[in-house]
Parts: sequence; C-alpha cells; structure tokens
Amino acid sequence: MNYSKIAIRYSRALFYSARDKNLLDRVYPDMIFISGICTLPEVKEFLESPIIVPSKKTAILHKILGMELDKKTVSLIDLVVKNGREIFLPDIARTFIHQYKEFKGITESVLTTAVKIDDKIKKVIVDIISDAFGTKVEIEEVVDREIIGGFILRIEDNYIDGSVRNMLRKIEKELKEYSLSQ
Repeated sequence: MNYSKIAIRYSRALFYSARDKNLLDRVYPDMIFISGICTLPEVKEFLESPIIVPSKKTAILHKILGMELDKKTVSLIDLVVKNGREIFLPDIARTFIHQYKEFKGITESVLTTAVKIDDKIKKVIVDIISDAFGTKVEIEEVVDREIIGGFILRIEDNYIDGSVRNMLRKIEKELKEYSLSQ
C-alpha cells in the first residue's frame, strides 16, 4: 500500500469524525503538537522501533503527549499504534493540518527576506495575498541572509523569487550565454 494513502486515510477519518462532532478546533492544536514532537530524533526513533511492543508504545505515547489531548486524538493514536502504523503519525498530523486549513479557507504563505521586516509591511503583504486569493492568510517569516536582499514569497504552490541572489544568477547566466555566443 502507498504510504501517503495510509496517512490520508487516517487523517481523513479523524478530520470527518472531528468535524461531525464539532471538535475540529480542539483536534487541530493536537495535530500541530504531534507534528512538532514527531520531528524530534528520539521520537522518530521510538516510532520506528520494531522492538517495542504496541501496548508499551501506546503507554509511552500517552506519557509523551500528555493527557491534554482531546479524546478523539488519543483514540486515533491508540488505533494507529494498534494497527502498527505509528511511523505514519507525523504524516497523519501533517495531512490533517492541511485538510483543516483548506476547510477553514486559510492560505499558507512563506516570506523569506534577508532581514526581518516590520509589521506594517507584513500586514500589507498579508492583505494583498488575502485579496488575491479571497482567503485568510497564515504567513511564516524566514530570515535568510543568503538571498542578499529582496524577498522570496511562496503562496501554496505559487512561487515569486524577487531576491538579489536570483537576479545575480540571471545576470551571470546571461553573461555566460553572451560570452559563449561571441
């Protein structure tokens, strides 16, 4: 079976179940938490370990994740571990987060700049994206000094590279093409 299909099936089942019981806004933070904690190397290794029996994994996951989680989330974790699919937990969480944002009409964006931008400029960018896509916007700021100046904006699958680094690459490419043709 395709790995992505497994994650999609579990996350979809959780999403529809939480939606039908009006628990989406309670399960969503749980999935963000799970997604974050699953990036830790120790947790990854634990989830992938074939030596630890499922009952022990369930008990450890309950301790790691705490009892702050919604019952729906806990039951998903129990089911995933029982079925031997715990290695898909990060993918399930990531897929659920994507489904939630799509359902709520939230557009994810990443703005990369060489220096931190001020809040006024950030608000203008968020407003422009919001007007263009007709959705709410969640923007993540990334500072990358390697781009030298300008910005790189990723909005879902759209990509705008207005960085100085990119412009210098284009100039370099044109100069190399010009020198080769001479």
